[in-house]
Amino acid sequence: MKLVIAIVNSDNSRNLLDRFGRAGFSATVTSSAGGFLHVSNATIFCGVEDDDLPDVLTIIRENCTSRVQYVTPLPPVMEPGEMHIPTPVEKHVGGATIFVVDVEHFEKV
Repeated sequence: MKLVIAIVNSDNSRNLLDRFGRAGFSATVTSSAGGFLHVSNATIFCGVEDDDLPDVLTIIRENCTSRVQYVTPLPPVMEPGEMHIPTPVEKHVGGATIFVVDVEHFEKV
């Protein structure tokens, strides 16, 4: 058995959980934040049999595509009289960071 831990953009989490449910996989989701600008993420935990791992990874890849978004970073700390003109920065959002961990023991009570 494997434990799949997927950190995905929160915009993708609802569709991903829906697809897991339709495919017969159960999952647990927690909110998280991190990275550049502390973008909100969702960390999804899904326990699967070894044979089902490729299907779960395919579902994640299909529903968590990367995209480009323009964001304006916070202004730097400046001295009085200095001026900052904010410039949008290209940022890749979405996608997924996936960890697969072997599970020695699983018990559902």
